[in-house]
Amino acid sequence: MILPKNFGEYLERNVIRKVSSDMPRARFLISESEKSLRGLRRRLQVMGIDEDNANSIVKDCYDIIMELIRAKLLIDGYKSAGQFAHEGEVAYLQKLGFDDAEISFINELRYFRNSAMYYGKILSVEYAKKVTEVISAVYPKLRNLITKDVQPGAS
Repeated sequence: MILPKNFGEYLERNVIRKVSSDMPRARFLISESEKSLRGLRRRLQVMGIDEDNANSIVKDCYDIIMELIRAKLLIDGYKSAGQFAHEGEVAYLQKLGFDDAEISFINELRYFRNSAMYYGKILSVEYAKKVTEVISAVYPKLRNLITKDVQPGAS
C-alpha cells in the first residue's frame, strides 16, 4: 500500500483547513473512541473474530483510530472535509511522528474499510486479527500524544 501524500498537500488543496481549536468536540471524539475501544475489547473477549464479524471488527477499529486522529486535528486547529478528507487525516500521522509502516497500515485500513463499506468486499479473519493487533499498538501511541494536550475525562 502506498503512503498518502504529504500532509501539506492536503492543506494546499483545502481538504484540510486551519481553524480554531475545538476542544469540546475533540474531547467528545476522544470519549467516543475510548467507549468504542472498551466495547470492542469486550466483544472480542466474548465472541472472538470469525467470518461473521471480521468486516465489522475492521470497521470498528478504523472508526476508533479515526476518531482519535480527528480529535488531534481539532486540538491542533485543523478540520477536514470533502473528497480525500480521510486520506488527509491519515496523512496527519506523518506530522505526528508516526513511522511509514504505521501510516501505510492505517492507510491500507482506510482503503479496505471503504472497500467493505461501499463495494461489498469481504475481509478475512486473518486480516481482522492483524488489524486488532496493529490498533492495539497504534491506539496508545496516538492517545498519549493527545493526553499531552487535553486532560482525560475533562468536559
